[in-house]
Amino acid sequence: MNRPLLITDCDEVLLHMVAHFADWVAEAHDLSFQLDAPGFRDALRDSDGKPVGEERVWPLLDGFFETEMHRQNIVPGAAEALAALADAADIVILTNIGDEYQANRVEQLERFDIRHRVLCNRGGKGRPVLELIEAMRPSAAVFVDDLAVHHQSVAAHAPQVWRLHMIAEPKLAGSTPPAPEAHARIDHWDEALPWIRARLAEGPALP
Repeated sequence: MNRPLLITDCDEVLLHMVAHFADWVAEAHDLSFQLDAPGFRDALRDSDGKPVGEERVWPLLDGFFETEMHRQNIVPGAAEALAALADAADIVILTNIGDEYQANRVEQLERFDIRHRVLCNRGGKGRPVLELIEAMRPSAAVFVDDLAVHHQSVAAHAPQVWRLHMIAEPKLAGSTPPAPEAHARIDHWDEALPWIRARLAEGPALP
C-alpha cells in the first residue's frame, strides 16, 4: 500500500503573506489592504478608499512574488507539523503562483527547513489534486488550503480527499466563515496536526 499524502497550500497555511502584502502595497503603491474584507478585489483600496479595479489586483500580486517574498515568515508550528507528518506521509506543496516563481518558492521554503515537492498552479486546485491522486495512489489524502474556492474545486474533482480549511492570518480568519465543502476548519497547526494524522490513518473520505 502506498503512503498517505498531504497536499498543502503555502500562503496563509505555511507562510504568512497577506499582512506583508498589505505593508508593501501601502509603502510602494499608496494603497490600503483591508484584512477583514471578503476578497482581494474588495480588500485593495486606493487613497480615496475605493476598491481598485480587478485589472490592477493580479499584477500587484505578481509584483509581490517577483520582489517581496523575502518579507514572508513561517506560520507558527507549520515546519514542525510537516516534519512530524513526513515520517509517515508524502507531502506536496500546491501553491497558487505562476511557474515562473517556482524556484523562488522552493528556495524560500528551504530557508524554513521545509523541503518537499512544490507544484505551482493557476486557477482551481481540483484537477491538479486529482492528477496527484491518480499518479501517486495514496492510501489516504488530506488537502489543506485557506481559500473556499479551492475546497469547492477539490470536492468536485477528488471527493475522496479529506479537506481542511485553514487560515493562519488571525484578521482574515476572524472574518472568514468555514468553507462549506471542507470537512473541518482549523486555523492552528497544533490543533490541525492530530486531525490530519487521524484522517491519513482513516483512509479515503466518503464522497
